[in-house]
Amino acid sequence: MRTLVGVAIALTVALAGVYAFSPRSVHPLAATRIPVDRMQLTSIARTSAGLVTAGELGNILVSTDEGATWQRANLSHNRQAAITRLVFADDKTGIALGHEGWILRTSDGGLNWTEVAFTETNGEPLMSAARLPSGDWIAVGAFGRTLRSGDDARTWEEFAIGEQEDWHLNNIAASKDKKTWLIVGEAGTLRRSTDGGREWAKVPAFYKGSLYGAVHLGDGHWVAYGMRGNVFHSVDGGANWSPSRMPAPISTYSHAIDRDGRLLLAGQGGIVLASADGGASFNVARKGGRETLTDLIAFPDGKWLLASDGGLQNWAPTASAMPKKAS
Repeated sequence: MRTLVGVAIALTVALAGVYAFSPRSVHPLAATRIPVDRMQLTSIARTSAGLVTAGELGNILVSTDEGATWQRANLSHNRQAAITRLVFADDKTGIALGHEGWILRTSDGGLNWTEVAFTETNGEPLMSAARLPSGDWIAVGAFGRTLRSGDDARTWEEFAIGEQEDWHLNNIAASKDKKTWLIVGEAGTLRRSTDGGREWAKVPAFYKGSLYGAVHLGDGHWVAYGMRGNVFHSVDGGANWSPSRMPAPISTYSHAIDRDGRLLLAGQGGIVLASADGGASFNVARKGGRETLTDLIAFPDGKWLLASDGGLQNWAPTASAMPKKAS
């Protein structure tokens, strides 16, 4: 009897081993969905790789299907620091700016990123950057920090842009011909270059609050936008500025040009404002909610993709919401 039991046990163990090591089909694991509709995202760009967005915890994401699905980009280092802005000089070469003086560089449209700068302690956030006609890059950030790169954003060094001040510098913008450049920032700071970024002059103060961005609309027309509904327009290349007519006292943080040539400003409370008269006046094009919009892209089909502190949102504006373009 004991012999039979022993044989049975041995046979059971042998069969279990055969089963354990035998090939068999396995149901594939469900694809992990990146929760882009719940992440804090600060910037969106279109590149040769598709759409690229970035934000919280050093996340950089890429979509090759117009935002239907997203994958994580490959980073040489992930410092878990928030990324504040993506800046592309062309459809392949770009940088990601972040807290702690973090800078990452890509040469393939955003699929792969290499860390080129990081400050271990007391690194202020970097807020904006640009590649000048000379080929040099400049980057600006909190407390007046300014950096320059002479090797296409591979290495960076401190330098001064004009009279150095302690105000936050939020955005660098260029005219379409790359001759006129603006840097806008805290306390109404506006610096202007008319020689491709070689020399910078301080524009006399016309506003005491923060400016978050600027955009060139062609010829001498510029718009600068900032906090609490303060938006200004210039018709002489940025030398003089006038207040724009605004429907709501909301802060605006980013802009886009839609398929009809209208200027869109996105910001506080999920609101998007639109101007069809060169920034002289704005109407509400999208009523929002609690989220803060940080960036947007306008697609050729008229739809928008919005980045916010609550994730990415797709939006299809109605015709009645958009002001008619001035004839």
